Amino acid sequence: MNQPLHLMTPEVRANPYPLYAELRRRPVCQVEPGGMWAVSRYDDVVTVLKDARRFSSAGLGQSFRPPWLEHNPTADSLVMKDPPDHTRLRTMLSRAFSGSALSRWESSIRAIAEELAEATVRRQEVDFVAEFAMPLPARVLNLFYGLEPSMALRLKRWADDLVSIPASQPSPQRMEEIRHSLAEMERCFNALIEARRASPGEDLVSELIRTEALTHEELLGFLFGLVPAGVETTVYLLANTMYVLSEHPREMERVRDNPALIPRLVEEVLRYEPPGQSSLRLTTEDVELSGVTIPRGAIVIALMGAAMRDESRFPQADRFIIDREAQSNLAFGHGPHFCLGAMLARMEARLGLEALFSRIRGFSLQRRDFAWSQSIIARGPLTLPLHLEPSRR
Repeated sequence: MNQPLHLMTPEVRANPYPLYAELRRRPVCQVEPGGMWAVSRYDDVVTVLKDARRFSSAGLGQSFRPPWLEHNPTADSLVMKDPPDHTRLRTMLSRAFSGSALSRWESSIRAIAEELAEATVRRQEVDFVAEFAMPLPARVLNLFYGLEPSMALRLKRWADDLVSIPASQPSPQRMEEIRHSLAEMERCFNALIEARRASPGEDLVSELIRTEALTHEELLGFLFGLVPAGVETTVYLLANTMYVLSEHPREMERVRDNPALIPRLVEEVLRYEPPGQSSLRLTTEDVELSGVTIPRGAIVIALMGAAMRDESRFPQADRFIIDREAQSNLAFGHGPHFCLGAMLARMEARLGLEALFSRIRGFSLQRRDFAWSQSIIARGPLTLPLHLEPSRR
């Protein structure tokens, strides 16, 4: 009998794609940690993500509240809910992330990107994650919350702690660090909500309070959930883009010479090296997928990173092709839980890369022995040592 495959070994976190290929040969099977049921082919992953009745998002919520963590408002946030509660909350929150709503933030986001790109290129020898990829979305999230720019590093630490909870077996010290972060977040957001109720501003929190449609607990859960969604996705999208381009220098030249290719570049990175690798669900009844019966009450891990390398959906799936014909990828999920912030993440990546590429002739990766994130959900390099070659301006 084949031994269960493990998703959280250091080798798999550094490069999960060989394991994903093996899993697509056994499209529905149990894996470690925890005997979760891994679903890896495109069509099966779509089925899991769009069927909220049989595949409940409570599975994701359950994973954010392990036995060693009694309280975590993230577990009650929008993405952890099923209809009808999910439908009601999403309808109210989606207005804040529509194209028209985000357009008023574009000039501010562009200014942040230009400032960070100027400083980053000036240094030339940089950790791209610390100098650019992390500060950009963290400072944008500060704008949404109405917090001081100095909060950016704290927001990234909170995001790292939150996404590390599922499928982890932390040491007692690490458990205490995560509990401390959660308590710190709750104090910060409770104070923020109180301040905005007393004196509303132009930030997203004030806008949501003005609707008078969310309870305090719902607003708190949303603010918790927005931290990893608003930071981790864009950090790793930017960092993964530079990592992929370091292996495809001709594509870098094409994009530098023709910035109109940047949106296509971003879409192919989202497919080829997605920051969001998986999502968790809980089965509400016995379900058959690809001839395998998953029992009721099982945790299912929908592997979007594996599905987007499925040759039956994406020809030459293991090749990075900027000119690939547009197809529906699963980088931001699918169905009722399609990511509310997808448009924002794409905007941040586009504006960030435009600002950066207008200032460099090229770049090189200085080392390949860097660490990758240890989250089963989000994937990207924790550091990315680059040498940037400034353009002659």
